[in-house]
Amino acid sequence: MVSRVRVWLNRTYAENVFFMDQLRRNPSDRAVDIHATHGDADSPVLAAADTADLEPEGLSPAGYVEYALDQCRRRGIDVFVPRLHQAAIVAHRADFAAAGTALLAPPPEAVAVFHDKVIAYEAVQAIGVPVPPWRRVRTADELVAAVDELEADGHRACFKPASGAGGVGFRVITRAPFSLSQLSGFPTPYVQLDLVVEALKQAEEQVDWLVMPRLEQPEVSVDCLTGPDNRIRLSIGRTKNGRRRGFTLQEQWLEPARRIAEGFGLHYLSNIQFRMFGDVPVLMDVNTRPAGGLHQLSLCGVNAPWAAVQLALGEDPGEIVPPFLGQDYAIVSGPRQLRAVSFPQQRVEETEPLPAAVPAPVDSVEVSQAAQALPL
Repeated sequence: MVSRVRVWLNRTYAENVFFMDQLRRNPSDRAVDIHATHGDADSPVLAAADTADLEPEGLSPAGYVEYALDQCRRRGIDVFVPRLHQAAIVAHRADFAAAGTALLAPPPEAVAVFHDKVIAYEAVQAIGVPVPPWRRVRTADELVAAVDELEADGHRACFKPASGAGGVGFRVITRAPFSLSQLSGFPTPYVQLDLVVEALKQAEEQVDWLVMPRLEQPEVSVDCLTGPDNRIRLSIGRTKNGRRRGFTLQEQWLEPARRIAEGFGLHYLSNIQFRMFGDVPVLMDVNTRPAGGLHQLSLCGVNAPWAAVQLALGEDPGEIVPPFLGQDYAIVSGPRQLRAVSFPQQRVEETEPLPAAVPAPVDSVEVSQAAQALPL
C-alpha cells in the first residue's frame, strides 16, 4: 500500500489554495495531507489545509529554522515548500533530511543569487540573457541622475527595491505636479519625482532601489520545473497583456528561462519573468519559489505542483509536455471559506495526538482564480 504524502506550505500566498487543490487531485491518485502555517488567522490557506498552525511572530531566521524543524518532526512532513525565510531554511537542508523532510526549494547558492536583483542581473547577463539597463540608487541625488539619464534616452523611469518579490515597492516616476487627477479613480503606481526626492532627503536611512526603464508588454512568466540534476522537466510561459492572459511555448521566452533555471540550479519550481525592451525580451525578475499563478497551467492539462512533489520524493516524472495550450483567459475573484474567528481545533494527526476535528468554516474571502474568457 502506498503511503499518503504530507506536504507543508508556510506563510504562502492566498492563491496557493489552488496549488493545494491540485496536490489533492493528483494524476497518481495518491493520498495527500496538507499542513499550512501563517501569521494571519484569516489566510484562506489555513482553511484549505488538513491541519494548520498560527506561526509565532518575531522569530529571527535562525529561530524560524528551529520552529520549522519542529513542525516537520511533529507533523511527519514529507515535503516542505518554504516561502518565508527560504534562504535560511535551504541552508539547513541536511537537518531537514535527517528529520525525514525533503525541501521543495533550490540550493542556497541559487537562492542567494536571485535574492539581490543587482547580483541576479549581472549573473544572467554573464550567461548571455539580456537584461534592461539599470542603475542602483541609495540617495536622492543618485535617483535624480538615474531618472535624468533614462528620460534623456526617451524612456519612462521606474524603480523597485533591489530585493523583494510580488511587485512590492514598484513605482513609476512622473514629473507632472500632484493634482486632483491623482485623487480620482483608482490608485496608480505613478509617483511625483519631487515628492520622492523630498521623502529621500527626509529619510533617516538610505534606500536600496533599482532605477530602470518601464518595460513594455507582453509580460511572460515562464514556470519551470528543474530536477536536482539541473535538467528541466517542464517549462511553459504564461502571457499577460492587459487583462488578457494566455500561454506560449515560443523559444524566445522559454530558451532564456531554461538557460537560467539549469545554469543556476533553480531546482524544483521557479518562475522567470520577462518583458519587452524595445523589440528584445529582457529579464524582469526571477522567483526561486512556485508562482502564485502556477495553478493556471491546469488549463493546459498540466499538474505542476504534483510533478514537483514527485521530484522532491525522488520519483522522477520525466519530461512534461503540455498536451494542449489552453485558450486565452482572464483572472476573476471568487469566495473561499475561512476558518472560524477563533482559531479552531484540528483534525487528529497520526503522528501527534490533537483535539477533535475542525469545525465547519463559516466565513469567506475572495481569492483570484483563472477563468476561461468569453469569445470576443
